[in-house]
Amino acid sequence: MNSIMKHFFSFLILSVIILTANPGFSQKIYQWRGENRNGIYNETNLLIRWPENGPELLWSVESIGKGFAAPVVTNKMVLLNGEMNNTSYLFAFDLNGKQLWKSPNGNEFTGSGYASGFPGARSTPTVFGDIVYSMSGIGRLACYELATGKEKWAIDMIKDLGGQEEEFGFAESPLIDGDIVYCTPGGLVNNLVALNRFTGKTIWKSPALSEITSFCSPLLVNLPARKIIVTMMRHHIIGLDAKNGEQLWSQKIENYKYDGDHCNTPVYADGYLFYSTAEENGNGLVKLKLSPDGKKVEEIWRNKNARNAFGGFVKEGNHIFLTTDKKSLIAVEIDKGQEISSLKPNSGSLIFADGLMYCYNDNGDVKLIRFGNNKLEEISRFKISKGTKEHFSHPVISNGVLFIRHGNALMAYNIRSK
Repeated sequence: MNSIMKHFFSFLILSVIILTANPGFSQKIYQWRGENRNGIYNETNLLIRWPENGPELLWSVESIGKGFAAPVVTNKMVLLNGEMNNTSYLFAFDLNGKQLWKSPNGNEFTGSGYASGFPGARSTPTVFGDIVYSMSGIGRLACYELATGKEKWAIDMIKDLGGQEEEFGFAESPLIDGDIVYCTPGGLVNNLVALNRFTGKTIWKSPALSEITSFCSPLLVNLPARKIIVTMMRHHIIGLDAKNGEQLWSQKIENYKYDGDHCNTPVYADGYLFYSTAEENGNGLVKLKLSPDGKKVEEIWRNKNARNAFGGFVKEGNHIFLTTDKKSLIAVEIDKGQEISSLKPNSGSLIFADGLMYCYNDNGDVKLIRFGNNKLEEISRFKISKGTKEHFSHPVISNGVLFIRHGNALMAYNIRSK
């Protein structure tokens, strides 16, 4: 064997060693609102118009308990949280709707007073490799074997980390980066915490601004200088250094109302951050310029009329799309923040795939919407007839299938073009 071949095989062996030694290398994270937490699903060859009665219903189950939590879909499984008899369960189904297992995760949120009208699961699980992470509505973060549902470890964000329970419970979806899982207890001392995702041991804890959490699932922004965590708390949007929890910057949420929540994960694109709030005469939809080192932000504009609490929003091209408290789906251009088109009535959760928007309205209508020539246009719609309680869950698209959760029901629709 000549020297060139020896070097080649040595390089090949070294590459295999590196790949197998790093369990997180090249593994895909399946999580809340898609691969980048921005509501965009990288799917193609989807229907551009639905039949009159809606797309084909492939399967449905009505045994997942109470809740509003969206599912997460891998290439083999569908996982989601639900509440039964005051217990939180993580359910696993195959892609044909057959239940594979269900595992308990302590008590689930039932609430008191006004909040008692909205019991059930809130959080979308996060899957990385052969592990799935799930959070109950009262803040129990647990780690499970994906294949069997066996619990590996768990931590109570209130009892173990000194967190504060929000009026409507905890709803964040666990954020994973490498060997770390991040969570937001919202405590005075342990406001945001980084844990070893294999053991649950604390890596760092940050007091941040010592504010209570506000339903938001954090975003990880990977900059050349550092990685930062961006999330919405009760009174501020904040940015932290992902390495050590150091708070880098914050911006105040104006005219906060007590029963308001800031549930939408911020969106990062091309050096800018976008976030939305729902307060009357508050911040509305905001564009921030993030410094290259991630240490500061500068406000570029705010549109106070673009108010959205928990329906999510999508940035696609030079526009942001979101539903508002005026029951309108609006298109906002990103240079100056001006609204250029609106479509009524629309009030609900919004995602994007293959050039079209999918809006799951809070009255049960699911709509397919196009944007072209600066105009929003409804193409198709159908009505969700299965399930219980409010239509609050966010849709998910995977491998040509549209998944919608409505209370105790999960439905899978074929939206792939033939």
